[in-house]
Amino acid sequence: MKKVIAVNGSPRKQGNTAVLLEKALEGARASGAETELIHLYDLHFTGCRSCFACKLKGGKSYGKCAVADDLQPVSGRIEEADALILGSPIYLGTATGEMRSFMERLIFPYLVYDEAGTSLFPKKVDLGFIYTMNVSEQVMKEWGYDQYFSFNEKMAGRIFGRVESLYVTDTYQFSDYSKYESSRFDAAHKLKRHQEVFPIDCESAFQMGIRLTGGDGDNGAD
Repeated sequence: MKKVIAVNGSPRKQGNTAVLLEKALEGARASGAETELIHLYDLHFTGCRSCFACKLKGGKSYGKCAVADDLQPVSGRIEEADALILGSPIYLGTATGEMRSFMERLIFPYLVYDEAGTSLFPKKVDLGFIYTMNVSEQVMKEWGYDQYFSFNEKMAGRIFGRVESLYVTDTYQFSDYSKYESSRFDAAHKLKRHQEVFPIDCESAFQMGIRLTGGDGDNGAD
């Protein structure tokens, strides 16, 4: 049985990002996979400490992160997974600080400082990114968010294998826009889009889960 791990980089466990990750895992389970969802904001960890223990020739932590915190057991489970899905809302043009710190710790230990950019990750796995953002698709492109996403794909692909991304734009942020200073947004438009477009985004996430497990979703496992 294949194993799929999803990592939620949002502080919200029931927000847009979490919902989409759950849908992706539903797709994976529909293809017979075992799944796990990890909420980064439940864990105590830091980003890379630049100790270079993962690069020390002959060192006991070569190719591994030496920092002993809540990410250490997570890293072990990720090495056993067959697919990985990372989800994050976009804060100030990039993934959340928790997701950025996680990605530093996830990627850097496996990256060899050689001309080929060799990966020490023990096998090839499929990886999916899910990004949610308050801005429209047009603004996403105008502000260059997609360039950041493309960089993540290239770096992750170098370490893990095949990578795909899902961009979910113009999301519904508040249950009651009148309670918050949000005059630049049309609350009615946001609600309409959430009711009509977000279900399509959820289906896209579900299909991502199926693709990442190489299944067809027809075994009735979910």
